[in-house]
Amino acid sequence: MSFHIPDKVQKIGQDIQPDQLRYHDKVVQVSKEFTFDSAHHLHCYEGKCKNLHGHTYKLQVIMSGKVDERGLTIDFGDMKRITKERVIDRLDHRYLNEVLPPMNTTAENMVVWIYEQIQLALDEEGWLPRIQLDELRLWETPTSYARVTRQMMEA
Repeated sequence: MSFHIPDKVQKIGQDIQPDQLRYHDKVVQVSKEFTFDSAHHLHCYEGKCKNLHGHTYKLQVIMSGKVDERGLTIDFGDMKRITKERVIDRLDHRYLNEVLPPMNTTAENMVVWIYEQIQLALDEEGWLPRIQLDELRLWETPTSYARVTRQMMEA
């Protein structure tokens, strides 16, 4: 294997023009994953999960849209900021039965609440309709997750 060191770094306006940054006009999905740790217990459940216990949750956020003039659908930094402010900071290292609206804190209930929070942020910040929240997956364990899609939420 050989290594190549560029002779010079490409400069905008000199080596590439601003109107060349957008390569296509296609819809693209982008995804970002997060983890958070929380405790909860389930009501009306006869099993070990009726006891107070915790999980390291994994959340996958999938959005789509056409790219902007820079060639970005949505900056991964914006996806991170929205999800962190609206979801992660509110749930991480918290007792879910106390911080979520009245509900049984199942992954199925939580993933719908999370979808609503992120969708509300996209609306309030003016991302809609160019950016769409397509899908969320919330893993409660490494092998078990609940999922919602835009189509499910709009039905």
